[in-house]
Amino acid sequence: MSRDVPRDARAPHFVRSFERGLAVIRAFDAEHPARTLSEVARACDLTRAAARRLLLTLADLGYVHSDGRRFRLTPRVLELGYAYLSGLDLPHLAQPHLAQLAELAGESAALYLLDGDAVVPVAAARPRRVMAATIAVGARLPACGTAAGRLLLAGEPPSDCVLLDGDPEAGVSTMAAPVRDRSGRVVAGAVLAMHSGRTSAGAARRDLLPHLLAAVARIEADLRITDPAPDAPLGTVTRR
Repeated sequence: MSRDVPRDARAPHFVRSFERGLAVIRAFDAEHPARTLSEVARACDLTRAAARRLLLTLADLGYVHSDGRRFRLTPRVLELGYAYLSGLDLPHLAQPHLAQLAELAGESAALYLLDGDAVVPVAAARPRRVMAATIAVGARLPACGTAAGRLLLAGEPPSDCVLLDGDPEAGVSTMAAPVRDRSGRVVAGAVLAMHSGRTSAGAARRDLLPHLLAAVARIEADLRITDPAPDAPLGTVTRR
């Protein structure tokens, strides 16, 4: 798997079998919700015997289900991500502002964090309109292929830097703006996701950009009354 730790970079405490188990879980995604034993083995560069042991172990633990030929993840894997999300204050702080943004703009809104070479939406809101883009909280997207990712990879863009770019989901465009903490550090990207055929780039900048920037200002205002914990993960804030 692309995110495996290189062999020469592994510390003495490194548990190879645990890495393989995580690789098996990551082998399932939106494009491959179900896989056969052989497919999992190929995706994870494992022998069929090793892949079978790992899949059966995950099944015993309740993380994988099999119909006899194909394997699927179960809802229990959500526990793994929820433990992280439940410890973050920033998504909870931003949620009401995202909900207000979604209603004012009539488009889906989200807050993204950078995770290595990917971005992950940690909070999202949809307007009441039926035809709105779907943003899956917790989904990993390639940073270089999204507006939020390019924004966060840029490090310290100008305060008015907003990008309009194609999203990996066909027919959807995203507009992103940086969210900064009280020290000016970019900690997240606020995003509006729009159906490309409904809103042109010019109209989005004219009509939707003010709503996006206003939402960012509200989120940053809340962040200014908080102090980041000394060694907290990106996006974690601690109230005074």
